[in-house]
Amino acid sequence: MSPNNTLNEPGILVSLLPVVLLIAGLALNVIYFEGNSLGGPSQLVLVLCSAFAMGLGFKSGRSWSHLLKHVVSGIESIFPAILMLLLVGSLVSSWVVSGIVPAMIYYGLAVLDPAWFLVSACLVCAVVAVSSGSSWTTIATVGIALMGIGVSMAIPAPAVAGAVISGAYFGDKLSPLSDTTNLAAGMANVDVFVHIRYLLYTSVPSILIALVAFMFLGAVYSEQTSEVDTSAIASGLTNTFVISPALLLVPALVIALIIKRTPALPAIFAGILAGVLMACFTQREALLSFATPGEEGFGGYYSAVLSVLSQGVSFDTGNQGVDELLSSGGMAGMLNTVWLAITAVLFGGAMEGAGFLQRITAAILTQVRSSRGLIPATVGSSAFTNLTASDQYLAIALPGRMFARVYAEKGLAPENLSRSLEDGGTVTSVLVPWNACGVFVAGVLGVSTLEYAPFVIFCFVSPLASIVYALFDIRIRRVSPQH
Repeated sequence: MSPNNTLNEPGILVSLLPVVLLIAGLALNVIYFEGNSLGGPSQLVLVLCSAFAMGLGFKSGRSWSHLLKHVVSGIESIFPAILMLLLVGSLVSSWVVSGIVPAMIYYGLAVLDPAWFLVSACLVCAVVAVSSGSSWTTIATVGIALMGIGVSMAIPAPAVAGAVISGAYFGDKLSPLSDTTNLAAGMANVDVFVHIRYLLYTSVPSILIALVAFMFLGAVYSEQTSEVDTSAIASGLTNTFVISPALLLVPALVIALIIKRTPALPAIFAGILAGVLMACFTQREALLSFATPGEEGFGGYYSAVLSVLSQGVSFDTGNQGVDELLSSGGMAGMLNTVWLAITAVLFGGAMEGAGFLQRITAAILTQVRSSRGLIPATVGSSAFTNLTASDQYLAIALPGRMFARVYAEKGLAPENLSRSLEDGGTVTSVLVPWNACGVFVAGVLGVSTLEYAPFVIFCFVSPLASIVYALFDIRIRRVSPQH
């Protein structure tokens, strides 16, 4: 505790001050560092703002151990995500050097229609995410391949990323295997299948709007793809790699493991091992080009594999666009992303430990005059928590705890709360550059959050749909008020 051993509840202005400083600092970084802002400057701003928030919390009577406990808890919560990021870095490198990603691009160019590519990408990711219950795993496997195919067709990378993310998050929301879906249902004390059925009312119209938008964008971009010489791209791939349908067995294996409810980390690790074995047997020349000079035999393979997984790969196929797709930084390439994720949840933990997040949410509650305004307030609180706490689970759990009693008092069925938490918490997380989800997706797909955000149509429309339904009293189930 502080020296006077008294605990003072923070005021709303004090609670908002670290957020204001954070947003100002991040904005200055974008102005002065532009595309390099996430390579260190933004991480330092997050650390400084975290220290400021903890200092304010300590002054208001929170003990150092209390503040540190929340910070450590936040970092512990994203530890699986950090491991996932590192493994995905190695996965991409192993799938490139083994010819898996080149094969996906080669066959994708042959069978997919550019005009319908964005729609197809969105639907494919939706199906995989529903089956696996994980938007992250879907993006890290199928999403990577679709990025390669789409960019090879001259479709802008941010648009491809938008279609991939929209489909993945739609499927994640509606999957009974999803952790966020179960968390939202649990926070509202609702059966998960009741929650999913209620989510359909906002999610299905939202994804249909997204598909119509992708259909329109596909028609626009297809005019550009007619100028792309896909035969030259295919030739560059076949000159560099041995292309065979057998290579597609590896991603099929990973998807099968995920559908069989294998945890994401073991499934990704299996994908890395399978990729390495495939490279040893089918792409020996390409693999050994990364060996330590002078090493042959076992030493050559050993040094090449470790170099690929840790430091990444790059190739010269004769096509600059394809070369960029086939460049991966391996585990080392993910370190800036890991750094950003850690400092982001550091800020979120400091804000929660100091009581600032709870104070801001309580202030929002005082402005709710009617049941009609409660759902927009919930959606807004979840989105705001994503912005400040940098964690989608906290964006569901914290407003869920704060709003549950009010929903019962105003006679709103608990499934209204669970849907609002998911519409406001799950889908907006990927739109925040320093949120763990935004950090992960940007790192995996190689497109910055600010670049892909305008194209993640489902994640914009879904929370808006929830708000519109509330304002016009559409599909709002009511129960007897509890006092």
